[in-house]
Amino acid sequence: MTELNALIANTGVANFELGQLAMLAVCGVLLYLAIAKEFEPLLLLPIGFGGMLANIPVAGIAGPEGFLGIIYDAGVSNGLFPLLIFMGVGALTDFSPLIAHPKTALLGAAAQFGIFATVLGAIALSGTGLVDFSIQDAAAIGIIGGADGPTAIFLASRLSPDLLGAIAVAAYSYMALVPIIQPPIMKALTTEKERQIPMTQLRPVKRIERIAFPLLVLGLCILLLPDATPLIGALCFGNLLSESGVVDRLAGAAKNELINIVTILLGLAVGSKLAADKFLTTETLGILGLGLVAFCIGTACGVLLAKVMNLLSREKINPLIGAAGVSAVPMAARVVNKVGQDADPRNMLLMHAMGPNVAGVIGSAVAAGVLLALVG
Repeated sequence: MTELNALIANTGVANFELGQLAMLAVCGVLLYLAIAKEFEPLLLLPIGFGGMLANIPVAGIAGPEGFLGIIYDAGVSNGLFPLLIFMGVGALTDFSPLIAHPKTALLGAAAQFGIFATVLGAIALSGTGLVDFSIQDAAAIGIIGGADGPTAIFLASRLSPDLLGAIAVAAYSYMALVPIIQPPIMKALTTEKERQIPMTQLRPVKRIERIAFPLLVLGLCILLLPDATPLIGALCFGNLLSESGVVDRLAGAAKNELINIVTILLGLAVGSKLAADKFLTTETLGILGLGLVAFCIGTACGVLLAKVMNLLSREKINPLIGAAGVSAVPMAARVVNKVGQDADPRNMLLMHAMGPNVAGVIGSAVAAGVLLALVG
């Protein structure tokens, strides 16, 4: 009888807590969004499943000796996995639209305004006494506005490890919800006539320009903002592998095997931080709310700057492409193209939107470097 009682005492039924059941439901929603709605499935699926494993009682899967805890310590707590993801993103990214139309880099920069506005918002919210965010916490939360999951994880691992799970989930959730969040903002800030503005075909970009670009970006980063070098360096190295044309095997590995393996490990490790005792807090609700505000501000600022640029320039640009300045590549550019085609089926904005979109990737990394330099 004693052995039977001991066995029962170690079952999940006897040890489940209400918070764990709630988090299992949350993780089920993430899996639903990934599988049924195909919202960022490459990340939401492993994050959701990792969160389920983290909330299994007794097993200790997310603890220091559990396999999720080991993965987390091996690549997330030290910021390694986000850098490897950036390397793969660099190999997959074509910077030609940005090189061909360099002034669209301003739109990518404008979209980062949401990051710094949200840092101030987090500090103000902390002043109300509802939550207790330090300046480092506020900086880590603000980066959600860039809609760049790896950058958010990298910065949170350096500045606010305790909030990493909530920040990562918020960043990737809002990336996944780009098709829902952005169109109403874009339409509210533009007229039908503005959404119909046609854009001419981009000029061809020479191979030497594509090779020189990552080296130029890295050089500027080294000179002006060394704190951003880990992210920018990984991005530029991956891009150079692809654009050099002499290391196809390495470029292929970065685009495929490396980024795929690290994505699995990163998703599971982030999911390990969805344990009920860490996630179901007032701070988490504040992070989710501030992250949404940051993302909306970033989208709006990109569109508004495009409208200002049209007032000052003879060459008109469709202001919708400013919304692609958030670095959710390439989903934000696809959403811009769809909204543009809704206004005029002949409007092809995808390649034009890729300019601010890839500029947003660089911009979010630069913003992370600025925050590290200021409060790290």
